[in-house]
Amino acid sequence: MTEANQKQLGNTLWSIADQLRGAMDADDFRDYMLSFLFLRYLSDNYEAAARKELGRDYPDVGGDARKVPLALWYANNVDDVPAFEKQMRRKVHYVIQPEHLWNSVANMARTQNAELLNTLQAGFKYIETESFESTFQGLFSEIDLGSPKLGKTYADRNAKLCAIITRIAEGLAEFSTDMDTLGDAYEYLIGQFAAGSGKKAGEFYTPQQISDILSGIVTLDSQEPKTGPRPRLDSVLDFACGSGSLLLNVRKQVAKAGGTIGKIFGQEKNITTYNLARMNMLLH
Repeated sequence: MTEANQKQLGNTLWSIADQLRGAMDADDFRDYMLSFLFLRYLSDNYEAAARKELGRDYPDVGGDARKVPLALWYANNVDDVPAFEKQMRRKVHYVIQPEHLWNSVANMARTQNAELLNTLQAGFKYIETESFESTFQGLFSEIDLGSPKLGKTYADRNAKLCAIITRIAEGLAEFSTDMDTLGDAYEYLIGQFAAGSGKKAGEFYTPQQISDILSGIVTLDSQEPKTGPRPRLDSVLDFACGSGSLLLNVRKQVAKAGGTIGKIFGQEKNITTYNLARMNMLLH
């Protein structure tokens, strides 16, 4: 996907967010929007790995988005599910139940299913607690699907979630979205939400132009800048990493110069922003 198309996807998703959030604070709506995009990424990645793992046994649904291949396989191979999930934890480090996959959730939203909210809550909890090691623990801890900001009653909140997810699914369907594209769209939306929410509580989003300059400085040879970018950085640390955009930019600059980074570190005080950074890193 070209850079122009990536920006178009970002603009489409931002337009959807702007239409749907209504009176909700931009920061609050951001958490829902980005979490659903992340679920889409996790689902795509998981289904691709499942297709590879199951080979010819992976059900062919003929491109029908209303059918979820893994749901069919689970139904027909109940005794093999534990062994399959053990393999998936080992290979991709997490497990998503068929009913929690993005296509399943999008189908529930499209049909205004009254159990969508409960299904999402169960899905986020399952990914956090039933996956491998600690990578996903607490990842969705700040996503309050029972918040009155979504609606006064369960029915209101469920209807709001149906609307949000349906529009996101429709927006994504207009584009060929590979993993890199979703990552770029995620980054773009973080910047747009930051611009839309204003600067408060001492939190600032580093503009892309400044991020590019800082990243360029970091990647230069520290002893003699005239020699150009260093072929390898052992480690990079951002003491207030926010959503992790600057760290990812350093990684991009180093890769562009044909170099490598050993390890990337970041620390962040705000738990919500910390979780955004974790999602951002996993997306990339």
